[in-house]
Amino acid sequence: MKKKILEVKNLTVLYEDDEREDLILDNVSFELFSDEILAFIGKSGSGKSITCFTILGLLSKNFSVEGEIIYYDKDRKINLLELSEKEKRKIRGNKISMIFQEPSTALNPLLTVGEQIIDTILAHKNISKEEAKKLALKSMKLAQIPDVEKRFYQYPFELSGGLKQRVSIAMAIVNSPNILLADEPTTALDITVSAYILKLFLKLKKELNLGIILITHDFGVVAEVADRVMVIKDGKIVEYGDVFQIFNSPKMDYTKELLSSRFSLKSSLNLYP
Repeated sequence: MKKKILEVKNLTVLYEDDEREDLILDNVSFELFSDEILAFIGKSGSGKSITCFTILGLLSKNFSVEGEIIYYDKDRKINLLELSEKEKRKIRGNKISMIFQEPSTALNPLLTVGEQIIDTILAHKNISKEEAKKLALKSMKLAQIPDVEKRFYQYPFELSGGLKQRVSIAMAIVNSPNILLADEPTTALDITVSAYILKLFLKLKKELNLGIILITHDFGVVAEVADRVMVIKDGKIVEYGDVFQIFNSPKMDYTKELLSSRFSLKSSLNLYP
C-alpha cells in the first residue's frame, strides 16, 4: 500500500544579495508517496533542482525559505524547515538521499568505492567496519554493480560513467532511505547506459518501496518511468497530475511545447520487453 512520505506546502524560495532579489520558487505544493516516481520536468532554471536542494537543506544563507516541508517518519510528522543543521544531517543520506547528474563530481577521486560507501554508512550507524562492508557489498549488488568484490577496491577513475552512477546509487540507498532525489541522473550517460539506469530505478522503487523524485527535462524519460508529473516553469507549478493525464490532455502551452520536443526513448531504451 502506498503511503504519503513527503508533503511540500506553499514552498517559496527567495534569493537575495547586495545587487538583486529573485523569486526562485513561488508557492510550490506537492506530495510524494512510497513506491512511486514523481517526475519534475521543466527547462533549465525552472526551479527543479532548487526544490530538491531545499528539501535537503542545502541552500546557502542568501536564500530565504517559507512554507512547510513535511517528512513522514513512521508515525511522526517532521517539518524539515524547522530542523537544526545537526538534525538535518541525520536526515540527509539516511532518510532522504540524492543522486546527482554527474557522478564524477559526486565521488571522491582519492577514496576507493568501498571507502566512500562505508563512510556513508558510518556517518549514520554505530557499527564496525566489517559490518559496514557487508552492508556496502549488499547495496552494490542491489545497484547491479558487477563483480562487487573487485569494484569495492577500485577508485572512481577506474570505472565507466555508468558504473560511477551505479556507485552513486549504491551510496544513496545503503542506509535504507525511503526518499530518493535523482537530479538528471542519466543526462551524462549514453542512451544504452541510460536505459539500464532507468530500469534500475523502476526495480529499486518496487523492491525498496522508495518514493523517488526524478528531475528531468525529457518527457521521453517521464513516459517510461514516472507515475506522476509536476511541470515547473519559472519557479511555479504549471501542471501536476497523473502521467497519462498530462500526456493525453496537457492544458498549458508550456507543457505542450515540452511534449512536442521530447525524444521518444521507447524504441531506443527498450525498458519493457
